[in-house]
Amino acid sequence: MTITVQIPTALRRHTAGIDRITCTAANLTEMLSTLDHKFPDLKPHLRDEAGQLRRFLNVYVNEEDIRFLGGYSYVFQEGDEVLLVPSIAGGK
Repeated sequence: MTITVQIPTALRRHTAGIDRITCTAANLTEMLSTLDHKFPDLKPHLRDEAGQLRRFLNVYVNEEDIRFLGGYSYVFQEGDEVLLVPSIAGGK
C-alpha cells in the first residue's frame, strides 16, 4: 500500500528537514523499517533497544490512534496518512 508519513518538526533534524515521505508499507513494522533505512539517525527516536515503538511516540493513521486500530496488526490502506507525534514533556 502507498501511504504518506508526516514527520513532525521535532524530528526533522534527523531527516535533513524532510517533512513527509511516501512509501509502500503494509503495516507499522514495514513502515518503521522503511524509515530506519531512509533515515538511520531517526531510528533511535522511533524505536527502543528491543526494536519496539518508543513508549512516548504516538502514531496516528488518518487522525486515529493506531493503538485503537490494532497497533502492529493494523494493515494500512491505500492512501493512508500517517502522523508521528512524539510526546513532549515540559513545565515546572
